[in-house]
Amino acid sequence: MKVLVTGADGFIGSHLTELLVKQGYDVRAFVLYNSFNTWGWLDHCDPAVKNKFEVFAGDIRDPHGVKTAMKGCDAVLHLAALIAIPYSYHSPDTYVDTNVKGTLNIVQAARELGVQKVVHTSTSEVYGTARFVPITEEHPLQGQSPYSASKIGADQMALSFYSAFNTPVAVLRPFNTYGPRQSARAVIPTIISQIASGQTTIKLGALTPTRDFSFVEDTARGFIKAMETDATNGTVTNIGSGFEISVHDTAKLIASLMGKNIHFELDEERVRPEKSEVERLFASYEKAKATMGWEPLFGGEEGFKKGLVKTIEWFLDKENLAKYKTDRYNI
Repeated sequence: MKVLVTGADGFIGSHLTELLVKQGYDVRAFVLYNSFNTWGWLDHCDPAVKNKFEVFAGDIRDPHGVKTAMKGCDAVLHLAALIAIPYSYHSPDTYVDTNVKGTLNIVQAARELGVQKVVHTSTSEVYGTARFVPITEEHPLQGQSPYSASKIGADQMALSFYSAFNTPVAVLRPFNTYGPRQSARAVIPTIISQIASGQTTIKLGALTPTRDFSFVEDTARGFIKAMETDATNGTVTNIGSGFEISVHDTAKLIASLMGKNIHFELDEERVRPEKSEVERLFASYEKAKATMGWEPLFGGEEGFKKGLVKTIEWFLDKENLAKYKTDRYNI
């Protein structure tokens, strides 16, 4: 089975590409074209999979390139997106082009080429602040940032092709994935990288919001399960850990696991506008368990600690830490 992974050069996409290759899939990795000929995190992939996948450099916003990349593929795992919430405040137009129009390019090409399965990536941000917990797939959608609004639009575009044309599209909705290679714009690598670089005063935004953090290996497994399961067609499926923790308690836990005493400093630049902050996210993954046979291997508090240890170990490698600018805010 030949699988196209868009956003393969990114955090989750690179882990997913590696896992697919290890499981015996024929993988074509769609990376963002650049004149440096870099493949993002795939330049630093597991040596066990190096040179065992095909690379296509293009731009998800270009329908011709997307269709060219998809030719000969049986399935598409669509992860390419702009994801930074702060950047969406001042450049929302790029989020519409990349997230909504990019997704349209994917499902349109899949329809025309007769692709057997498309798994589109959503985000827990589309739920906004939880109105009830655990959050099921029936929770109302609330666009509290231009980013989340663009993802709501992208999700609905993907699902519309199932309804209108019977294109085999599934929407996977991960909650707050973390792990090695994640951008320092996210809270867990922000905390770990600052501590690892020797800082004792850690700059953070709001400390009270709670999140359901999912380790990247679990998220990657979820994509493959969704691809392999026909019952996911035309539906949304949550991926979560079944554990809720505040940003403040997450920071304290990380400091404890790293054996450091730290102080927190509120950085106003990192604080979202009041009505845009998502105060609470806590997933129900019962549907994933029932329809795909998926459960988190890093679930609950103990699973979270296990995932954090793996993430901390990766960041403590000096070669990995050197790739991060720990002395500045990553928007």
